[in-house]
Amino acid sequence: MLKPLLGLVERANLKTDVPDFRIGDRVEVHQKILDGQKERIQKFEGDVIARHNGGVRETFTVRRLVQGEGVERIFPVHSPRIARIVVLKAGAVRRAKLYYLRDRVGKATKIKDDAKRQGRIDADLKAAAEAASKAAQAAAAKATAAGEMSKTAQKKKAKKEAEAAKKK
Repeated sequence: MLKPLLGLVERANLKTDVPDFRIGDRVEVHQKILDGQKERIQKFEGDVIARHNGGVRETFTVRRLVQGEGVERIFPVHSPRIARIVVLKAGAVRRAKLYYLRDRVGKATKIKDDAKRQGRIDADLKAAAEAASKAAQAAAAKATAAGEMSKTAQKKKAKKEAEAAKKK
């Protein structure tokens, strides 16, 4: 009786914008960090070496090298603290866990590219960039139609007014 109820609660907390990433892929994780009163986004880029569990409890481990030292972080996939996950490069591996990379150095840590999936990833990234630019242009057109000025135009106007006030 509890399992169906737990399933309902878990389904409500699942993210829908999680990209299709696999073990061996190079990803960029955008994580929300609290800096005093402000919230900022911090990026962590590396190779996915493991995925664990499923559903709301799903996590993935990302490994990267920082100044010659290996750094691994475990991220929950469906956490509200994860702003987004961007797949940069598709990797072709034959293992479910890439823990063997911990013992390797240099070229031995290189992961083969999956050209077929990389083509789809590149197309998706290009489409997302075009959609974002169209949305930005539409917002700018809407703002100018409403009589509002862009921030740059407001700064220029304020600068001119300040110079005119100095001359008087």
